[in-house]
Amino acid sequence: MSAHNTALIVVDVQESFRHAPYWDASELPAYLSRQQALIDGAKAAGMPIVQIFHVDTDAAFRLESGLIRALDEISIDPEVTFHKGVHSALVDTGLEAWLREKSISRVVVSGIRTEQCCETTTRHASDLGFAVDFVTEATLTFPMTHASGRVFTADDIRMRTELVLANRFARIVTVEQALAPLSAAA
Repeated sequence: MSAHNTALIVVDVQESFRHAPYWDASELPAYLSRQQALIDGAKAAGMPIVQIFHVDTDAAFRLESGLIRALDEISIDPEVTFHKGVHSALVDTGLEAWLREKSISRVVVSGIRTEQCCETTTRHASDLGFAVDFVTEATLTFPMTHASGRVFTADDIRMRTELVLANRFARIVTVEQALAPLSAAA
């Protein structure tokens, strides 16, 4: 495996989320640290970095909102940026064609929200034949309340996502594990 056949996909790491009613910054520092380490490691290895932004009709997610930009704390210099209007970064964005044009066979998925756009992009990429590394620690999500009233913590949600993705759609890895094949190939 090399950096040339692997791409890092950074999903929806955008300022829009700070304006969402469910925004919870309690896990933000740990997430930012791991996301930045993944971006920096990918860049150092020469791995192409793809930035995905979610755009829809909600005020903070409209292009004209000025919030469709990377979270202020993240330093990223993507090779390419795509905008999506659904959960999968591979639907009507041009991402799949770009990956195939670049002979990418493996993607590393990170970003916001763990169980929504990150998980959906992972499943879709796997179904399209890409090998997928899901870097849970470089994903961010927020507590959710079930119709029964039970609150699922961000940890609960991450654990459930790992459960349903592991060995079916993706390899669940840490930042270091995602980057290890790149340094081993160097």
